[in-house]
Amino acid sequence: MTKLRIGVLGTGGIATERHIPAFKHVKEAEITAVMDVNAERAKETAEKFGIKHVCKSLDDMLGKIDALLITTPNKFHAPAAVQALNAGVHVMCEKPMALNTKECEEMVAAAEKSGKVLLIAYHWRFMKESRAAKRLIDSGEIGQPLVIRIKSMRRRKVPGWGVFTNRDLQGGGALIDYGCHLLDLAMWLTGSPKPYEVSGTTFNHLSMQKDMVNEWGTINPSTFEVEDHATAFIRLENGAVVMLETSWAANIPKDEETISISGTKGGIEVFPLRVNKAENGVLINSDIAWIPEEKPFAILQAEHFVSCCFGESTPMSSPEESMYVSSIIESVYESAKIGNSVRIR
Repeated sequence: MTKLRIGVLGTGGIATERHIPAFKHVKEAEITAVMDVNAERAKETAEKFGIKHVCKSLDDMLGKIDALLITTPNKFHAPAAVQALNAGVHVMCEKPMALNTKECEEMVAAAEKSGKVLLIAYHWRFMKESRAAKRLIDSGEIGQPLVIRIKSMRRRKVPGWGVFTNRDLQGGGALIDYGCHLLDLAMWLTGSPKPYEVSGTTFNHLSMQKDMVNEWGTINPSTFEVEDHATAFIRLENGAVVMLETSWAANIPKDEETISISGTKGGIEVFPLRVNKAENGVLINSDIAWIPEEKPFAILQAEHFVSCCFGESTPMSSPEESMYVSSIIESVYESAKIGNSVRIR
């Protein structure tokens, strides 16, 4: 059996705790090389998972692999992806796609020119609730989506490790790191309509307080450069609208991760999954009693990427769809900066 040789660029927690273990379950794939700016961490990862090559440069690694998994800080997503695609290597890149729309466009162009797979790892699409909701919506259960409400809310979980609060490396905070997941999912569930106008606000008041109570480590206000809370109102070309709120830190009773979609025939809540309708003169809320789960979402995503690389499947997440998400994020930040709505080009 010919196996897909995969290289991993970046050996932080997302690679070692999710992606590498997931690809270990895919018999058609093999992680054959790793690279990290922290050479010792790359070596430890290779030893832990039995990976053959520890590379010193991306050029060196591209000569040994068929596909590249990018799990670096956001700043390096686009340069690494474009370099790999231009070298004829498939790419699976952690979210978000890139820092801005221009970088996304460069990635899309490189993928089109090379004919190689470019998949952005928005793993929420592979969750059982998400896939069941997609089937219900595509079957016409709620009719035409009109209003999409997204909440990605944490009470006090600002990442106190890594580079999550570094604007130069990450491009932003709660929105680009966390809210992007449910934003992407909501757009996919409703057919990936194109956004055209965004009004957004961002805040960082809580994380700038001295001795802030935080469940995920200690936060230093003097080095905190991003937002911990963002809101947005997004207009879509199909006439629907999105109301988004996301936070790492907010004075709310508890964490909340929900998508609620109101349509012309009914509505749907995704976490937990519920359908709301009016029929036969009554209002009905239908809880979903059971959803089959084939495998964990990380393994499903890994299998899907490998299948796409072998030409057996079409990417569930197209580069254009991921670019729409990044264009919304970029526009929220711009709108918050200028204090007015922003038109997406």
